[in-house]
Amino acid sequence: MDTSIISTFQMARNNAAHIGSAPLVGSAGLQSIKEGAVKTEKTGKSFEDYLLEAVDYVNDKQQASSDMAEKLIVDPDSVDVHDVTIAMAEAQLSLSIAQTVIDRITSAWNEITTTR
Repeated sequence: MDTSIISTFQMARNNAAHIGSAPLVGSAGLQSIKEGAVKTEKTGKSFEDYLLEAVDYVNDKQQASSDMAEKLIVDPDSVDVHDVTIAMAEAQLSLSIAQTVIDRITSAWNEITTTR
């Protein structure tokens, strides 16, 4: 992989001690970034793919929360109550965010279609 190609959603790393999964960029790579010569790779994902991934993520959170609650009921010593509470809060938050995004997309679509 060419180190001069950096995604627009990824920050450049020039120190191995810094946290992140981006490849290390040398001084030449940083210079090309500063000059605006950043190349991006197309992911080939559509908006539908992103929405499906988001729905799968919310579903996974809900399933994990449900599984932990079930495990707490069946074998109380195997799961910490705090972990179950955190999992339920994460599931509720992800569902709430998904509902908000869906509402905003719907209202934006309605405004676009009614604007003439």
